[in-house]
Amino acid sequence: MKSEQKKDLWKYEADCFAKGVHWICGADEAGAGPLAGPVYAAAVILPPYAEIPGLDDSKKLSEKKREQLYDLICQTAVAWAVARAEVEEIESINILNARMLAMHRAIENLSVLPEFALIDGNRSTGIACPNRTIIKGDGESASIAAASVLAKVSRDRYMIEMDAVYPGYLFAKHKGYPTKAHYERLRQLGPCPIHRRSFLRNL
Repeated sequence: MKSEQKKDLWKYEADCFAKGVHWICGADEAGAGPLAGPVYAAAVILPPYAEIPGLDDSKKLSEKKREQLYDLICQTAVAWAVARAEVEEIESINILNARMLAMHRAIENLSVLPEFALIDGNRSTGIACPNRTIIKGDGESASIAAASVLAKVSRDRYMIEMDAVYPGYLFAKHKGYPTKAHYERLRQLGPCPIHRRSFLRNL
């Protein structure tokens, strides 16, 4: 028998299964708020009621737990994909539209065509397949929670790589988010090529 938490995390998918929809993807993004780096998104199709112990909103998990879940999700998923919108795109079309673009790209890159998508948040602009938005969906849907983990881990790994490319900004520590230490380094060094200039107006 599935646990109460597992039942709860599958309630939106269960509604779809009851209507005869089988391939459901969850989509979420990571990195809307940072001052630097792309915004990442992931799309995940899980087998119905797949058991992924500890699965939850990525923000509620430790970095170690997210890394462990990343591998388990990739091994378990029917299909998964990660995509991103670049800093230049964020600056050109704004972060809200860049978020949607990244999620659209992730869904489009799935090796299995989803019949329906569960989208984190309250917007699904540009998402081509039938979909439903769920506010705080990363804590409400197993599929979205899985996507949130893949997006977060992928973005964090990228920012750790950028720490070596642009030393001095402490990207490996704060991942580009607007921390006190990040602002201090920005004031000392000025922005680097992966900083979002439109986010630095109050610097």
